[in-house]
Amino acid sequence: MPTIIQLDNVHKAYTLGQITTPVLHGISLTITTGEFVAIVGPSGNGKSTLLNLLTGIDRPCQGQVQVNGAALHKLKEEQLSKWRGANVGIVFQFFQLLPSLNLLQNIQLPMDFVGKLPKRERLERARYLLNLVGLDAQAKQLPGQVSGGQQQRAAIARALANDPALIVADEPTGNLDTATANAVFELFSTLQQQGKTLVMVTHNEELAQSASRRIAIHAGRIHQDSLHSE
Repeated sequence: MPTIIQLDNVHKAYTLGQITTPVLHGISLTITTGEFVAIVGPSGNGKSTLLNLLTGIDRPCQGQVQVNGAALHKLKEEQLSKWRGANVGIVFQFFQLLPSLNLLQNIQLPMDFVGKLPKRERLERARYLLNLVGLDAQAKQLPGQVSGGQQQRAAIARALANDPALIVADEPTGNLDTATANAVFELFSTLQQQGKTLVMVTHNEELAQSASRRIAIHAGRIHQDSLHSE
């Protein structure tokens, strides 16, 4: 399979005032299209920073970050924003749905922002995605009117709005009960079977072991990288 993510000798540090705190130390990583990668490790060891580099939210201090054919370390902020909207779907721990929009409108919003689809097709795709995650009956409900698990499924549908090649999730099951977390994970597995590439940060070791690949980050370095057979 072709490579979708390539990191070469990536270093990242944050500076606050006169204090510089190194976070990632020489990360080199290759992920191929269609993999489901779980990233695990203690808090504060660089997992979320790594995700931010993959999405172009953050930039490396040193090294190269290439995702889906784009050299993110070379793009300007405006270019990164447009690239991100068209190429990456992001799923957050706290859902981050707009509370004043219903679920259907929340899913349609990224399509309006990117303009990848003709306007007449956006509503149809939003309905299709709600049906995909089992929420077609809740289309007109506000986020506050549905459960946490339903909000997370809606957030996954929103991440799929522009048919991105890469889906990135940061602790997507952290606020869900075990049964709902397992259902969300099954949805991710289905998306992988459909050819999507998924990179997920999680503290849930059981879910991580069920992904096709598990990468452990410790002290800003890749401590372990293991493939799981089907």
